[in-house]
Amino acid sequence: MTARRFRLGHAAPLLGVLLMVAACSGSPEAAGPAEATSAPSGSVAAVCDKEPAGPATAPAGAVVVDPAVPGDLAAKARAAGPGTTFWLKPGKHILGDDRYDQVSPQDGDVYIGAPGAVVDGRKVNQYAFTGHAVNVKLSYLTVQGFVAPHDEGVVNHDSGDGWVIEHSTIQDNDGAGLMAGARQQVRGNCLRRNGQYGINAYSGGTPITALVVEGNEIAGNNTGDWEAKIDGCGCSGGIKFWAVNGADVRGNWVHDNRGTGLWADTNNNDFLIEGNLIENNDSAALIYEISYNAVIRDNTIRKNNWVDGRKYADRRDNFPTSAIYVSESGGEPRIKARTAKLEISRNYLENNWSGITLWENADRYCNSLANTSSGECTPLVPEVKQCAAPAISTAPLLTDCRWKTQHVTIHDNKFILDPAVVGCQASCGRMGLLSNFGTYPDWSPYKGEVVQKAITFQQDNHWHDNSYAGPWTFVVYAADRVLEIGEWKGSPYSQDTGSTYAAQVGG
Repeated sequence: MTARRFRLGHAAPLLGVLLMVAACSGSPEAAGPAEATSAPSGSVAAVCDKEPAGPATAPAGAVVVDPAVPGDLAAKARAAGPGTTFWLKPGKHILGDDRYDQVSPQDGDVYIGAPGAVVDGRKVNQYAFTGHAVNVKLSYLTVQGFVAPHDEGVVNHDSGDGWVIEHSTIQDNDGAGLMAGARQQVRGNCLRRNGQYGINAYSGGTPITALVVEGNEIAGNNTGDWEAKIDGCGCSGGIKFWAVNGADVRGNWVHDNRGTGLWADTNNNDFLIEGNLIENNDSAALIYEISYNAVIRDNTIRKNNWVDGRKYADRRDNFPTSAIYVSESGGEPRIKARTAKLEISRNYLENNWSGITLWENADRYCNSLANTSSGECTPLVPEVKQCAAPAISTAPLLTDCRWKTQHVTIHDNKFILDPAVVGCQASCGRMGLLSNFGTYPDWSPYKGEVVQKAITFQQDNHWHDNSYAGPWTFVVYAADRVLEIGEWKGSPYSQDTGSTYAAQVGG
């Protein structure tokens, strides 16, 4: 679950909680200041420390859970039948002194917190809510202090289907605050300061379908700084999605995560990423990697990738690190989705290190040495071993063994860069449309400039009708080919038809 992007030699309403981010046509001030310590004033889900209170008295028929009785929650969950409602009284609820003491819900169980109800792992227990029960609901709870291992999660640890998590605070845990299953709904929650991810949307079984992540504040995650611990792990940030087929990610405030804000990695499909405010993340705001068919629109994206961008610049690495990074991903009409493209439109991008990069690693494909998604193949090829010589050199495998950056359209976005604000002198303010020179293995049919030519000229990737302010440049074909706007718009690239350009902010 660590599919790392290759680097070149470096390789429904929320009852008042959800307020959608202003569209990119508004001013940046409309979404509020970018400081981590103050919530935006206006249209965004700023819910941490502002969650609505749960019921002060037990709902009719609910089982009352007493924090004064250690292990009361887990014991009563075991004893009751499926479909039971539990009301957690105010106070700190603990599960026991063994690391595997945990709550195992049954199908249809409901867990409701009274004002001040906290489920606390005390840095003793690994997991809070586990098992394969379906249609479980948690609301108005604080879940904190659990020590899930790397790549594992605290709530819905086993990726049960149909869970609903609402108006809860999941914070200060190791691992991921949440795992995800099919038809899961995550609405109006505060997911902050977890050791690896706010959400790890991964299931070891069938792909996750119909996932909704709406109106949440996802902040300050990856406190464990996993990229420093495991070089190139690609295993950190606000949310990681893996093999999710159908996701709506709407109206979230994703900020100040150490690493990437939102990261869809490996055979995801059919995403709508809409109306989010994504800011102040150390790495990219959004990565869409070896995945398919997405609509990314009406997001406000600002002050992302300053940390990683500066690292690249300091080592004189000219790869265009970006706010939106599309890596071996694009539209594929043979895979069913709401769109057959990857469309990036009507977004407002301000003072990120760079803009949007479309990248395709010539040496990364099913069964290649550079495919860091170990053992995975594209959805178009049933078995990894099929992608081998000599069959891979001819149709259909020549096409189907690759995750392709194709059918990507980038239009009606606004890009603003003030280098004085970002604090950059070089290697910032870039768009990218590029690949590397294919080199290995010996039997690869993608060696040389094959993929560089394909991504640049043959795979239907287009910018048009965008607005630029600031000293933007454009990296095309290869990392050392940096163009000014006139060259980018002219032959043979013919990009950004209908777009406007001002060399200075306010110009």
